[in-house]
Formats: sequence, C-alpha cells, structure tokens
Amino acid sequence: MKSFEFTVKDPEGFHARPAGAFVKEAKKFPCTIMVGKGDKKADARKMFGLMGLGIKGGETITITTEGEQEAEAAEALQAFLEANL
Repeated sequence: MKSFEFTVKDPEGFHARPAGAFVKEAKKFPCTIMVGKGDKKADARKMFGLMGLGIKGGETITITTEGEQEAEAAEALQAFLEANL
C-alpha cells in the first residue's frame, strides 16, 4: 500500500473539470485507489464520489493506492495533482 497527502492549491478546489481528468488518470491503473478527506473516503474512479467529498482550495487530501501497480499509480496521480490542482 502506498499513500501520500496533497494540499489543493486551486482556490476553486476539486471541481468538475479536474475531478473528471483525475478519474480518467486513476482508471489507467488496475489497483484500488481511494481519496480521503477527514473521515470520508471515495473511490478515485467514481466522479460523484470525489465531488461528494467537497474538497476545497487549501484542504489536504490523502491518496491511497493498493494492489498491482500501486507505486506507479501513486507517482502518476501525485504528478497529476501537482500539475493541475
């Protein structure tokens, strides 16, 4: 299992456009990918789940990958977040 934290820099937060692109990136990997905010968690492959977390600018989220290609998924998603949020 790999895990990392990311603080959202975009003042609009995790809105529809970057959430859709994030889901698309997450679907490239066969492992389980979860996004957590506080005590809530959502499957990174489910756009409505991500939107339901209500991630705003300045908040810190935790990304957890587990299974086949977990290291590659964590690295790719961290790079995606840094480039887009």
